[in-house]
Amino acid sequence: MTRILTLLLALGLVAACTTGDETNPFNRAAEDAGGDGTDGDADGDADGDTPPGDDGEPIESDRVLPPGTASPTPDAGIFRREARDEELGNGFAESVSYDEQNDLFYVDNLGFDGDNFYARDDQVPSLDTATPGSRRDTGRFAVYENTGTVTDPLNSEPINQFAHKGIYAVSMSGSTEFAIVRTGAYQGYGFGGYIYQRNDTDAAGNPVSVTLPTSGQANYQGEYAGLRDFQNRGGLEYVSGDVNMAIDFEDFNDPTAVQGEIVNRRVYAMDGTDITQTIVDALGTGGSALPILSFKVGSGVLDENGEITGEAFSTYVSVDGSGNATIEEYEAGNYYAILSGDNAEEVVGIVVVEGEDPRNENVTFRETGGFIATR
Repeated sequence: MTRILTLLLALGLVAACTTGDETNPFNRAAEDAGGDGTDGDADGDADGDTPPGDDGEPIESDRVLPPGTASPTPDAGIFRREARDEELGNGFAESVSYDEQNDLFYVDNLGFDGDNFYARDDQVPSLDTATPGSRRDTGRFAVYENTGTVTDPLNSEPINQFAHKGIYAVSMSGSTEFAIVRTGAYQGYGFGGYIYQRNDTDAAGNPVSVTLPTSGQANYQGEYAGLRDFQNRGGLEYVSGDVNMAIDFEDFNDPTAVQGEIVNRRVYAMDGTDITQTIVDALGTGGSALPILSFKVGSGVLDENGEITGEAFSTYVSVDGSGNATIEEYEAGNYYAILSGDNAEEVVGIVVVEGEDPRNENVTFRETGGFIATR
C-alpha cells in the first residue's frame, strides 16, 4: 500500500501501511493524535503574539479547526479529521487507507460495511470532471463502495450490508489529499467521516511544507467532489463541481483575506443519473444550475501554518405569485483547507453544508465535499 489516509483518534491508531518512502505520513509525534482542533497557540493566535483589542485586552476568536495535528507548523504535514459526534454518527470512520496496487479503499469502525475493503464503484467509478491536462485537472477523484453481502462462516447464510460510499482524491503532486465516507442506510445521517491533509512528502518523496507569500494575490482553480446524505430519509447522492479561490496576502493585513466559490455543481443519483434539474425545479429559481456555494470573506481565516477555516453558504432568489422577490438561504456551514508548497501553490479542503431539501418536506440534506486546487 502507498499513501495513507488515517483518522487518528486519541488512542493513536494508525493503519499498518506505509507511503512510498516507507514512512507513515502521521508518524510524527504522539501529540499529533491528541489534537483539540485549535491553532495550537495558547492565546489562539497563529504566531504566538497577543494582539491588543480596542480596550487593550487579547482578541477573542471562535476560529476552530477540526481535530488532528495538535502542534501544526508550516514546515511539516498536517492532517484534520471530522470531529466525532455520537448522536449524528460523525467522525466514526477510522484507519482509512488506500491500496494503490489493488485499487482498494480501506475503512474501519463502520457497522455492516463488509470486510472494510471498498472496491472501485462499478456505476460511478470517478467524479473527475476536468478535461485531462487542463488548468482544473488537479488530481484524481475516485469513488469506492463496500461489498453488498457477507457470509456467515458457520451456516453459510448471506448477510446484507449497509451501502457505504467513499471518495478518495489525491493531487497530481501527491502533496495533498482527502477522503470522505458516508452511508445512506439510516433515516439520519448515519456513521462516516472525512479527513484532509498536507502530506509529509509528495509523490516523488520530497519533503512538503508551505511558505506563504507576504505580498500580492493568488488565484486557485480546481475540482470539487462530494456526497450528500439526509436527515429523515435514506439514500445518498453524488455531487461534483469546480472550485475557484483567491487569497489576498496583503489585506486584511494580518491575517490575510480569502474568497472562494464552488460553481457548476451537478448532483447525481447512485447510478450516475444527473438529477440536478429536479432540485433546481423544486427550488423554483428557473434555469438549470444550483446556487453558487460561496466562502464568506472575512479576516482571521488563514494562519501562518497555511490552515484556513471559515463559513460557507449559498442563496437563491424566490419569487412569489405576486412577483415579489426574496433572497432565501439554500445551505450553510463551514469550509476547512490547508495550503501547500514553496509558493503556497496548492490547496486541499473540505466543505460541509446543510439545507432543506426542496424536493421533500421535513428533510434536511448535508453535502460533504472535498476540493483540490492549484495556482
